Amino acid sequence: MSPKLIKSRPFLCWVSDVFISDAFVGMPVLVFLFFIPVVLWGQSRSENLDKAVKQLLSLPESGAAQLSFYVTDKKGNPVYRYNENIGLSPASTQKIFTAICMLDTFGKDYRYKTSMAYSGKLNKGGLMGDLFIQSSGDPSLGSWRYEGYKVEDFKRQCISTLKDKGIKEISGSIWLDDSYFDFQSVPGGWPWNDMGNYYGAGVWGINWRENRFDLILENGIIKSTSIKLPKLTWYAEIVKEGTADKSIVYTAPYSPFAFIKGKLPPNKKMVISGANPLPPLSLGSEIKQWLRENSILFDGEVYLYSQEKTEKRVPPKFPEQNIILTYYSPPLDRLLYYFMQESINLYGETFVKTLGKEKLMEGSFISGLTYLKSFWVKSGLSPYSINFLDGSGLSPQNYISAKAQVQALLWSIRQSWFPEFLGYLSPYKDGIYMKSGTIKNTKSYAGFYKDYVFSITINNYQGTDASSALLRILQELD
Repeated sequence: MSPKLIKSRPFLCWVSDVFISDAFVGMPVLVFLFFIPVVLWGQSRSENLDKAVKQLLSLPESGAAQLSFYVTDKKGNPVYRYNENIGLSPASTQKIFTAICMLDTFGKDYRYKTSMAYSGKLNKGGLMGDLFIQSSGDPSLGSWRYEGYKVEDFKRQCISTLKDKGIKEISGSIWLDDSYFDFQSVPGGWPWNDMGNYYGAGVWGINWRENRFDLILENGIIKSTSIKLPKLTWYAEIVKEGTADKSIVYTAPYSPFAFIKGKLPPNKKMVISGANPLPPLSLGSEIKQWLRENSILFDGEVYLYSQEKTEKRVPPKFPEQNIILTYYSPPLDRLLYYFMQESINLYGETFVKTLGKEKLMEGSFISGLTYLKSFWVKSGLSPYSINFLDGSGLSPQNYISAKAQVQALLWSIRQSWFPEFLGYLSPYKDGIYMKSGTIKNTKSYAGFYKDYVFSITINNYQGTDASSALLRILQELD
């Protein structure tokens, strides 16, 4: 028998989404009255959400905005939907897709590794040959975030290994094998205004200090940098005006030129963070200094495999047979925590290249994004609801629907590692865990709001506080 929609005349409203077969028509009216308050409670919630959405979209600031919003319970039953199938730029909530794929593909104990090796011969305290450093793209190498894995820890292991081998002099060169990934360090689609800033750092086979640096200025004049940036020439166009930093750093991968432009407060010391245009070279420069500090003689040069490519030269083969140190990263579980909590774009792009290298044998953005999309299609998402241009969400050319994001979160609930993943999300208040995202004129939130799973994104919103605007809507889930 076909289901019938119940119309409740005493309450003067439609009880939508509740159906009953003819077999129950003869049941006492009181039974139905018992269910009606529950239905009306849910209907009221949906109505309140709809009212809040329409109120936001009626504002002048939303005149050209697009909103995608989807809410379900934890079983996947829809609670509210608005343009849920429209693909919008998700900003950093894109990281949800990358984090889940990495966790499911490699497991929480996966580690990157960096190796030190030598060529030639060890002879009476001297290395008659070259020293090599090779990495699998560890994004945390030299990071300040992890106890036991900081610059000092890596330095100590490198120097102690050389001393244990009795090496007091190196006669050859230092080679940085940064060839684990392909040559392209920044995804297509990243805005030029973002690339030189610390959050727009590119990816190398050897990453170092999260591929960022601090630029120190006094009264608008460049004084120094926090780390060595060999062979880099600076140009500045600074207007000394105002009380806040309104400057942009421009650097480009492999480029020997850097540029800072904008407004900075007069008569004040300012620290501006930027993206290192060639991180492996900075590591090589620091290794030279470490050797000097520890009385290990070295008068040679530092070479990068990537630079040899630009000079159309073939670098020497990494001497696998003479590895003397293997240095491991913190476990993936810890990297994913900071990836999500601190929204580190470098980690997301490294993860994408890692997926491509490990699963499709090519460490490129194209292969990594191909695998990322195929992973989610196999997990039940429509291929037309997700369009990935990077792994972090910095590109405004990513397009993802709110429904696809909720489906991904619902899928995660059923996995054995879900408690770990939930811990990567930022706690907003009791029972609410979510990831936020922000790029120009875009704001997004996605996660778990008590008993609900949700995703909300607004693009091209011209107001000054998109965060508060979206949070006011989400409060209707309380």
